[in-house]
Amino acid sequence: MSQVFIALQANEETRPIIEAIEADNPAARISREPAMVRIEAPGRLVIRRETIEENLGRDFDLQEIHINLITLSGHVDEDDETLTLHWDR
Repeated sequence: MSQVFIALQANEETRPIIEAIEADNPAARISREPAMVRIEAPGRLVIRRETIEENLGRDFDLQEIHINLITLSGHVDEDDETLTLHWDR
């Protein structure tokens, strides 16, 4: 099974996002570098708005992820509630 991944800048804005991704994707592997955090998972990675909002304590528009996004790999399915990276259809 192919890995999907997302890489985000390592800063205070992304900390609650990364924690939410980690909570919602137990199979994900987190690699922390000085300037970025890479999160990869086998086949599928789901980013949920609701979990991010719980961590932030405020409303969150998933489009805000793009501010700190470095790169990603996989097919992208996105709506107001989730951003999913996957290789399967």
